[in-house]
Amino acid sequence: MDRATAEPQVETVPGERAGEWADYHHEFAAPSTYVYEFVWDATAEATGPFCTDVDGNVLLDFTSHVAAAPLGYNNPAIREKLEAFDLVDPLKIAGQDFYVSGGGPPDDPDFPGPTQLMDRLVAMTDHYDMDRVFLSNSGAEAVENAIKICYAAGGHRAFTFDGAFHGRTLGALSLNRSKAVHRSGFPEVPGVVSVPYPATDEAYEIRWRTDGPGGNVVADALHPERGVVDPDEVAYLILEPIQGEGGYRVAHPEFARDLEELREEYGLRIIADEIQSGLGRTGELWAVDHLDLTPDVITSGKGLRVGATISRSDVFPEQKGRLSSTWGAGDLIAAMQGALTIDVIHEENLLANVRERGDQLRTRLEDAIADGEAPGAVDVRGRGLMLAVEFDAKDRRDAVLETAFRKGLLTLGCGYKTLRLLPPLDVTEREIDLGADLLLETIDEVADGNDA
Repeated sequence: MDRATAEPQVETVPGERAGEWADYHHEFAAPSTYVYEFVWDATAEATGPFCTDVDGNVLLDFTSHVAAAPLGYNNPAIREKLEAFDLVDPLKIAGQDFYVSGGGPPDDPDFPGPTQLMDRLVAMTDHYDMDRVFLSNSGAEAVENAIKICYAAGGHRAFTFDGAFHGRTLGALSLNRSKAVHRSGFPEVPGVVSVPYPATDEAYEIRWRTDGPGGNVVADALHPERGVVDPDEVAYLILEPIQGEGGYRVAHPEFARDLEELREEYGLRIIADEIQSGLGRTGELWAVDHLDLTPDVITSGKGLRVGATISRSDVFPEQKGRLSSTWGAGDLIAAMQGALTIDVIHEENLLANVRERGDQLRTRLEDAIADGEAPGAVDVRGRGLMLAVEFDAKDRRDAVLETAFRKGLLTLGCGYKTLRLLPPLDVTEREIDLGADLLLETIDEVADGNDA
């Protein structure tokens, strides 16, 4: 497949073989969040955002597997290194009980592994004085370990935000405020206070700012005379710099500055959940880099291929047994992929590409809405290549998602009536135009069907 000329080519989706695969899969799989019957054929041609399904359809993937494949399919820089690596067994070891070498000296090995991945992550967070990393298997585990180390550093209460999503393990579930189905009926960690997440000027003024002593809802809660929460009891405040499941809402800059003031006044520990927004997705290495806010802990996952909790030595507990995981730092291939992904982002200057292509896609969509050429679309938001289109109704959003799939464009929903777009970080100008054309054609087609 030639990436420079590839285009979506769809006969029927889902096709017959995709239906067979999905039906067989669900004979054994517990119910989960499968979006539609897209079955990627891992043995067929794929490159960049283009992939082939089991029925031979070529699709344009603007999901990047929910940001877990940040460089799309078969990135040549990563493939070249992986092909040169002779597979061994085991490929996963008990990585927090033993060490593993990729050959050569640790500062310049033949193949990077968990040690080199942690080295790169420390370098990426040096501007926040972070110097330690704990690797795990997933983003949810990264969040679990973030809240554990903050609890260990002192306090038993926490702040989370309306619309938040931090994972599906029990501790992370206690922090979720996006959809009731995520945590309904499950036991919760006590002491979690939820507050508004202001993403717009109106939300900042109406839902966040107050006439109280602190001027905002968290400051009022922590105020030593009139507050209801003792600051010494607070272990952490966790936020997504851009909410994911909550609808791709971007933190208001003044809101972030308010949090920074609270951090300085009360020694409040800030966890930045960068599972979806980090690793260059927004045009900076971390989405929190766009804000005047200093995180004490950063959680990473998805595109990193492993989970990572990144912080400072004074936040991590000193005792050896407080944190551990059999597989956490022991997946040789995943750690190599994570390290090589970071290298490609730097070497190919992909942060600049993310900003340029993000501006291109956003402008196309905003102009279409302004010109009345995207009926039912009411807003475009996000940063870089973490973008979303909000519609006037959930049914319309769902119809756009399904119709785009039939045309060969993979997208995802988020929030209540929002569609998210996550092209690979190295997406080209031509590919953005292809995706935008398909999406706008889809929106128009759905509108015509609704009007019929």
